[in-house]
Amino acid sequence: MRSFRSFPVRLPSGVRYWTVVDVGYRPVPDVDEWLLHERLGRDLAESTTEAYATSVALFLEWCATVGLLWQGASAHLGRFMHWLRHYRRDEPVVLAGAPVRDARRVNAVLAAVREFLKHAVSVGTLPATALDALYDVVEDVGLPVEVRGEHGTRLRARPRHRLREPERVVDAASDEEVLALVRACLNARDRFVVLALWRAGLRRGELTGLRREDVHLVPDAARLGCGVKGAHLHVVRRPNPNGAAAKSRRRRAVPADWLVVQAYDAYVLERDAVLAGGSGDFVLVNLFRPPVGAPMRPGALNELFAELSRRAGLGRPMHPHMLRHAMATNVVAAGGTIDELKDLLGHAWLTSSEAYLHPSADRLRAAVDRVASPLVAVREQGR
Repeated sequence: MRSFRSFPVRLPSGVRYWTVVDVGYRPVPDVDEWLLHERLGRDLAESTTEAYATSVALFLEWCATVGLLWQGASAHLGRFMHWLRHYRRDEPVVLAGAPVRDARRVNAVLAAVREFLKHAVSVGTLPATALDALYDVVEDVGLPVEVRGEHGTRLRARPRHRLREPERVVDAASDEEVLALVRACLNARDRFVVLALWRAGLRRGELTGLRREDVHLVPDAARLGCGVKGAHLHVVRRPNPNGAAAKSRRRRAVPADWLVVQAYDAYVLERDAVLAGGSGDFVLVNLFRPPVGAPMRPGALNELFAELSRRAGLGRPMHPHMLRHAMATNVVAAGGTIDELKDLLGHAWLTSSEAYLHPSADRLRAAVDRVASPLVAVREQGR
């Protein structure tokens, strides 16, 4: 039996967050205070508190396994890393054999633990010296010049406990794969989901968090009290009972093309036929499984894409985020600039948008072919 586990909590206001409870389902006070602060004080998404709670529950379970108080465990995180790599729930003390968690997962757990311990220092639960075991102070000579500051090299803190991760490339869905998904859809709602992700580049949490008031798919939105021109969707961060959340706090308007408009119109007709008068304010709702009318969960999109991939006979499973990458790739291939892509995707930094660029082999070949041959220059000089 696990000593600690993550657990969802719904506040009287309706806001949900995740905490950590012990075997008696009693919240761990210091962890609960931190997670509640993250949810309300820093306005982090519910899903983020869930990830944090799951990670810190593992940390507390390890402390209980090896007989350490968490307040004194920061100096032993190297042992915790090894435990994470080889820990199995059915054999919690066996620390041998093939790794059961990859480097990326281990690093994510360690990042959450660091955030918890940093908060404990900030509120006085731990002394500031506890952070000495978490970070190395290094020079930033390996950083790009743009982020070093105007005074050149400076010191920065680097996490001491971190595994080397293999290079992770998130592939973009090809247009042919997306069209196969569209053809595999059995209803208008699913077609709208695929096209909205592909043509507007929304995240799954942004799409499942859309409300009817956010949809301005009309030529002139001024009559709706909106100053944005043309058909568009508003991405707004707000608490949602289905766990959907926009990643950025900054509200943005995403242009929608005629494919999205037509797909939405067909979906509205389908929805009204199933739900007389509609149900609630969410755009995406359950129509074909109970509870009918309830807002779709973000995870339901993963399930939908797994089924569509299988039905379409694709050689690899599609994920919602692959269509966001496809949208970014198409925008740049059509002449869009990186700053335009940044605002379309809702990124805070240009470097975040660069990860979404997936030039095809043909584009790479064309880029090389555009470079003039030195033989041409020699011939021109000889004339």
